[in-house]
Amino acid sequence: MWGGALISAVLGTRLPGPGTVYLGQTLRFRGPVRVGDTLAIRVTVSARDAAKKRVTLACSCTNQAGQVVIEGEADVIAPTERIERASATLPEVRLRTGGNGQQRLLDRVRTLGAVRTAVVHPCDALSLSAALDARAAGLIEPVLVAPRARLDAVAAEAGLDLAGIAIEDVPHSHAAAARAVALVHAGAAEALMKGSLHTDELMAAVVAREGGLRTKRRISHCFLMQTAAYPRPFIITDAAINISPTLDDKADIVRNAVELAHIIGVERPRVAILAAVETVNPHMPATLDAAALCKMADRGQIAGAVLDGPLAFDNAVSAAAARIKGIESPVAGQADVLVVPDLESGNMLAKQLEYMGDAESAGIVLGARVPIVLTSRADSRDARIASCAIAVLVAHHYRTSPP
Repeated sequence: MWGGALISAVLGTRLPGPGTVYLGQTLRFRGPVRVGDTLAIRVTVSARDAAKKRVTLACSCTNQAGQVVIEGEADVIAPTERIERASATLPEVRLRTGGNGQQRLLDRVRTLGAVRTAVVHPCDALSLSAALDARAAGLIEPVLVAPRARLDAVAAEAGLDLAGIAIEDVPHSHAAAARAVALVHAGAAEALMKGSLHTDELMAAVVAREGGLRTKRRISHCFLMQTAAYPRPFIITDAAINISPTLDDKADIVRNAVELAHIIGVERPRVAILAAVETVNPHMPATLDAAALCKMADRGQIAGAVLDGPLAFDNAVSAAAARIKGIESPVAGQADVLVVPDLESGNMLAKQLEYMGDAESAGIVLGARVPIVLTSRADSRDARIASCAIAVLVAHHYRTSPP
């Protein structure tokens, strides 16, 4: 029908042109019209009734291979005088998903069961209520690791009920991070969740050798996002942990993202290595890293995904942009993972999508022995719940496939 709609565009703008009144249209679909096809529309006057000002036109749509895919006949009333209108820029047409991605995610994890999670220093109303909301949603069984007196004070002021919740009483935030890591190392928790302490303080305890949570991989952060303007959920990485990652760091960042993609059900994710341009430029290190990562994938050093890069952002998410630039790629226009050059670009990209693109988001840290929920104070309740849901998926995956 989109192809057929192009016929009306020709009738209304070219022949007969502005002022045309549509009376009827027949269409016969002789071949498939696919995303990415280019259609040539032709209308030819086949009959004319001057008294009634009616014109019959033979219509056809031909694809780039010369195959007629749509043909038919249009019956119109033609204008009696020449009409000119100023050219206008038409609005862009986008496909939009049905939304409600968070509910689909929650429906998927609900049957898995709650995961025992060490919540580190939730000493403000926002982080404490987030832990309790995740508990109420059946996602986590929280162990609150924080000074008991401060927890009680926050709960009383915010009207939150801590009855029946395990609490590990520690003197301060530094001790909370160390104790939470110890709980995980001892098998008393399967996930970590950041509270009101600073990210650096928590991650210092996680990466400490004596903590026992490090693996051979570099730790990195993944944003799982979904926006109405893109037809599938996608991952942005790394936008929260690695400030200026090296090539080795980026290889692990890609591996972590590919693992997350597998966990959420993407069998062979398409990974776009982003840069400002889509060609290798020796003066732009991001393009050199992108080329090297793709060659590493070719040689089996990065497995389980299809990589391509460097790709500019538009080429990674828009088939039309890639086609205009002559890019032939199994990734361009349909990326599942967007690997950014550094933390600053990734953080800005994720927040622009969230605040100006109405994207739903969830964040998770991978590369340690357990998933880490690393939310921001500005995150919405929905984002915090979704992040806990991702942690549940990862934790259950690690039960059978430990990192």
